[in-house]
Amino acid sequence: MSKTAEDFLVKADEKAFDVAHRKTINFNIGRYNTAVERGLSKFENLENSKKKAHTIKWRVMENLDKLLPEFEANFQKRGGKVIWANDAAEAQKEILNIIQKAGGKTVIKSKSMTTEEIHLNEFLEAHHIESLESDLGEYIVQLLGQAPYHIVTPAMHLSKEQIAELFHEKFGTPIDATPQQLTQKARELLREKYLTADIGISGGNFLIADTGSIALTENEGNARLSTTFPKIHIAIVGIEKLIPSIADLDLFWPLLASHGTGQNLTVYNTILSGPRQANETDGPEEMYVVLLDNGRTNLLAQKEQRQALYCIRCGACLNACPVYKNIGGHTYDTTYSGPIGSIITPHFKGMAEFKHLSYASSLCGKCSEVCPVKIDIHKMLLLNRRDAASAHENSKTEEIGWKLWKKGMQKRSLMDMVGGKAKNFFLKRFFKKSWGKYRSMPEIANKSFAKQWEEKQKNPES
Repeated sequence: MSKTAEDFLVKADEKAFDVAHRKTINFNIGRYNTAVERGLSKFENLENSKKKAHTIKWRVMENLDKLLPEFEANFQKRGGKVIWANDAAEAQKEILNIIQKAGGKTVIKSKSMTTEEIHLNEFLEAHHIESLESDLGEYIVQLLGQAPYHIVTPAMHLSKEQIAELFHEKFGTPIDATPQQLTQKARELLREKYLTADIGISGGNFLIADTGSIALTENEGNARLSTTFPKIHIAIVGIEKLIPSIADLDLFWPLLASHGTGQNLTVYNTILSGPRQANETDGPEEMYVVLLDNGRTNLLAQKEQRQALYCIRCGACLNACPVYKNIGGHTYDTTYSGPIGSIITPHFKGMAEFKHLSYASSLCGKCSEVCPVKIDIHKMLLLNRRDAASAHENSKTEEIGWKLWKKGMQKRSLMDMVGGKAKNFFLKRFFKKSWGKYRSMPEIANKSFAKQWEEKQKNPES
């Protein structure tokens, strides 16, 4: 077992029995469920919308080699610049070059999981560049020195009392400050940063091939401010975020909003097609889009699992997953947690180290049921398990154990070779620690079913 897997099991054990943590998560996800149920009811035919979205994303993945150059060409026509980054190190280097060339010292960021994926804040700080999150949830976890807890709601694991205590310690606000007061304080602190930052950095919810644009969707307006005031705007976007046409936003924006937050549409929806034009009054003087691979083509090469790249990062599968609701986002120790993270992380970061995530599932299928682009998530988890076994990523002890179990299960005479007492001893000796920590071990009958049946047939009246 890898060190990463061992750490996961330890953290999962701790969080699963952390009553306060589970209470906060269940409360926040409960509110989400209520909102989403209301939001989804607005669709005339939700199932048809999901099927259409699935088909569009399928077409994108089958034609990625054509659509990416189309996006690049159309974006460059309006003065934008495209950078291709094979991995996190390349993306970091290119972003640093842009900032240093401009003499930049301060960065203001809108919410972006791709920047978390490449650990951009830590990288920039190591090069003496201040990088500040402007999304309220991201700002809160940055103050705590934590990674985002959830794809959509980064501070889901914190109660309003904990956030009030944090602001009291950092900024001297009243210990009993209301959420409205805390939000106002954050606005006061961040507003000046938008005006003085040298560089604005964002992600991108969608890349639009036919117009060469990036589409951003948000509820706070911080993305618009981060991409408008600074003279340079850099967007870091995964290559899988493509959609063929601007007309497709009519489908994808409502699907993302309804499954992400329960809204019909988020408050601010922005389409950016390059730097400020001669006839425009605001916007950056330079705009770059960093197209990030970072393992995505590894997953694209897996014909059966590439549909995991259809994900639009709504977070619905996290909120539906019974495992996530018990152990929380930080336990996964990855940028993308929950069911979708358990699929893509082994392909992005290596099956040997992260195969254990594909086993962190009850396989109840709820994740597949709620997915707005109909990714067969629980099937993908099984395929990852298959690949790990086929590549001999499991330990020798595990491989030998399962071979013996399979051999025994396939032949009744082998299964019944030893009696119940020996089997009970074997279970308690070797599996008590792993299977019996929180439950009573099963008691196997002294005689097998086959033996009991045989005796019953010989003596029907007994």
